[in-house]
Amino acid sequence: MIATAPSSSLPASRAGLPNICGWEADIAAVTNHNEPVFLSQTNLNLSNFNSGFACALHMHQPTIPAGANGELICNLQHMFEHPNDGDNHNAGVFAWCYGRMGEFIPELVANGCNPRIMLDYSGNLLWGLQQMGRNDVLDNLKKITCDSQYQPYVEWLGTMWSHAVAPSTPIPDLKLHIQAWQHYFAATFGYDALKRVKGFSPPEMHLPNHPDTLYEYIKALKDCGYRWLLVQEHSVERPDGSGLWHDDKYVPNRLVARNSKGETISITALIKTQGSDTKLVAQMQPYYEAKGRGRQKIGNLEVPCCVSQIADGENGGVMMNEFPGGFKPVWYDIKDNGNTVGINGTEYLELLEAAGVNPEDYPVCQAIGQHKIWQQVDPNNATSEAVEKAIQELNETDHQFHMDGASWTDDLSWVRGYENVLEPMNQLSAMFHQKYDSLVQEDPSVTKTREYQEALLYVLLVETSCFRYWGQGTWTDYARELYRRGEAILKG
Repeated sequence: MIATAPSSSLPASRAGLPNICGWEADIAAVTNHNEPVFLSQTNLNLSNFNSGFACALHMHQPTIPAGANGELICNLQHMFEHPNDGDNHNAGVFAWCYGRMGEFIPELVANGCNPRIMLDYSGNLLWGLQQMGRNDVLDNLKKITCDSQYQPYVEWLGTMWSHAVAPSTPIPDLKLHIQAWQHYFAATFGYDALKRVKGFSPPEMHLPNHPDTLYEYIKALKDCGYRWLLVQEHSVERPDGSGLWHDDKYVPNRLVARNSKGETISITALIKTQGSDTKLVAQMQPYYEAKGRGRQKIGNLEVPCCVSQIADGENGGVMMNEFPGGFKPVWYDIKDNGNTVGINGTEYLELLEAAGVNPEDYPVCQAIGQHKIWQQVDPNNATSEAVEKAIQELNETDHQFHMDGASWTDDLSWVRGYENVLEPMNQLSAMFHQKYDSLVQEDPSVTKTREYQEALLYVLLVETSCFRYWGQGTWTDYARELYRRGEAILKG
């Protein structure tokens, strides 16, 4: 049994497998707290600036069964090994992009600047870097994550370990992905670093709008200690079905979810504005947009607004080549003119609350399309059958309506309704839960076994967004092989 001191960390892998499970109680003890994370370290004061901007960089490389003997390897490794295929010649630049914040942030801080950046790395990528022995990249990341002098400037965002998009992920697996990422992050950077991860970045910015899926998603996030998540502007609506009012995009919102039993849950959301993500972040457009904005009212308090944006940190020519030239000059400009500042998400929320802002006063939003459901279903007398009937009728009569996300079943084994489903992703998930749910409930130490860990790994890998479409081609061949291996473990 490992020590639970916050400064300790989990081993990065066990017998060649990533550390994605087995320490759930220890992880929960670290993450489930309400202590301020940035408040004691921030050098920002709300009264000294009128507007802020928060930029996040998203990084991901899938795990694929493409080693010399079919081993699980990182797609980045495959790119290095096959430099003449497609865009694989970019592998070296990608690897540099994964570690370059470890160069940029110390340089800017040493020159008297006050930079900010939020980082979102999939578990696949962090494991892949470890598999490849890329300690140069990992050490750069550890420097700005674990060295206290850089902690005020860098915020890590949690995500799904294997870059699964929430709407198409079986509901019982949402928490497994969230916990797996927390395990691996702690294995890489330690418990102290994990304790500071309070914001969540959904892969592809996908927000499920099925009432039951969203409810369970938010519940899983809160159960795992998260305070807020990043949400795409066009994926939410006001309770009356209207779009977000213009100014409300620049202050925190309260995302409310109601399930088919009429239960509600909420979490704070920062709104990612619409636009071409990589181009906007590469050219630091959020900074220039924030410069044109000012203070706004939340409740009775007037506070600085915040422009939030996220982009792939490595993908595309603008991020590979133009981002350094756009990112660095901004901080020297801010150094000379402090009316607009960079600020990280949790830092912003903590400063607001310390100033007396009540999160209950945040504008309320819900997932897009839910207003139409609750127009047909009385929330106070809701049932799964009534919600599903409303969704079916809306799909048939309203071409603008869409519903992403699986409905929840009351069968704890996650089998009912899936016996005859052909989609391999759902089949593997159903097999996993049928085999392990009752065992884990009886004895949580089951999650420490190699068999459980390996089975979980393949369930998570099959749900990677890169494998969502089961057609023809190399990527779908990878997905079928991952499914085959997972099935063999579960049936073994």
